[in-house]
Amino acid sequence: MTRQMRRLAERTPPHRERHVDLLRAVAIVVVVVGHWLAIYVTHHGKGFQGTSTLQVVPWTRPLTWLFQVMPLFFLVGGFANAASLTSHLGRGGNATGWVLGRAGRLLRPTTTLLGGLAMAAMTAGILGADPALIGVAVWLASIPLWFLVAYIAVVVLTPPMYALHRRAGLAVPIVLAVLVGVGDLARLALAVPYVGKANFLLAWLAVHQLGFAWQDGRLPSRRSVAAPMTVAGFTALVLLTVVGPYPVSMVGFEGERVQNTSPPTLALLALAVTQAGIALWTRDRGNRWMRRLGPWTVVVAVNSVIMTLFLWHMTAVVIGVPVLYGTVMMPDATPGSALWLLLRIPWLACLALILALLVAIFGRFERGTGQRADPVGAVRGLPAAALTVAGAVAVLAGILSLALAGSGYHGPVGLPVGVLVSYFGGVAVLGFVRWRYSRPARE
Repeated sequence: MTRQMRRLAERTPPHRERHVDLLRAVAIVVVVVGHWLAIYVTHHGKGFQGTSTLQVVPWTRPLTWLFQVMPLFFLVGGFANAASLTSHLGRGGNATGWVLGRAGRLLRPTTTLLGGLAMAAMTAGILGADPALIGVAVWLASIPLWFLVAYIAVVVLTPPMYALHRRAGLAVPIVLAVLVGVGDLARLALAVPYVGKANFLLAWLAVHQLGFAWQDGRLPSRRSVAAPMTVAGFTALVLLTVVGPYPVSMVGFEGERVQNTSPPTLALLALAVTQAGIALWTRDRGNRWMRRLGPWTVVVAVNSVIMTLFLWHMTAVVIGVPVLYGTVMMPDATPGSALWLLLRIPWLACLALILALLVAIFGRFERGTGQRADPVGAVRGLPAAALTVAGAVAVLAGILSLALAGSGYHGPVGLPVGVLVSYFGGVAVLGFVRWRYSRPARE
């Protein structure tokens, strides 16, 4: 596998923007480690109990400014999606074909996770596990899917939003940010119900559009742009949180009246602008470093299984908790104490080992699909476009339903029947369109 990754690294085209791949790889590591550190587990006679470290150790909340890197994912996703779409269109493809190909890269590892969770839940049930425990385990392992609801939505909307970007440029994310502010005002000051929910899409679309602007040069990677952008974003972040009405924590936890991620707020957009400025500022240095074969090979390897790493990292927690807690390896310690901090080391090491094993087993379903998952060229006709949209909506509805279902027991496969029908039905529709209507793109 090491030799294969090295060969892939050596074959990288010289024009590739390697800094984007570096940012994506760094971001996934930060997300995984951040989620693992945010979990506070106790063990007593009634079993395992878990909550957020942010809730019991208040001084950790400002650290979320470093660990909340989902805006960075949408930024580099916008860059990559813009580059991929323009290349696809240049080879004779069309928007429908691009959506099918891009969705395939996301849904293969997602389907693998859902199938794996269903198999594990059935096996646990047969072995006599407590149904309530199965429900909690499946819910915890499926938490990464919540992110995919927003990301798949922006991917499906990329063709029309990129066309809008070509016409209006940076005005698009500015308008979207204003709409996010209006949603915050309606929700927090006027108590208007449901209006703020639109921010789940508007905020991430705004960051994704910044990625478009970076890719085509409307947001240039110059220090004269990056430095003011970083300072302005960080200043706004401080004013909105330390002085203003938003919480300092960029990750939500139980008990907070306002959460910066549920739905996304102006404060989270300020963090996004800060991260975008830093990304632009470090571009030249990052690209120079990635010209070295060793570091670039590592980045290529991480990106080849990036969805697998993300989707399975909470499953590692489900496995790791009973392995470590309640043993001499992980004694109870006062949260925030020196002993508690020291115990984070074996905790992270154990989860990293478990995740490495999961990636070794399931990464094959993602690794290498970069070539196979995007051969779709032109997909002509209104029926194909309509079916593609319908399939994507069904997939989104299934994942969203799972996110809203909660941690209860949902039957022998651990997943609500409606989730299975909606998600796998949507995947089947997308597969049918790909098989029936697509023509290969020109090489």
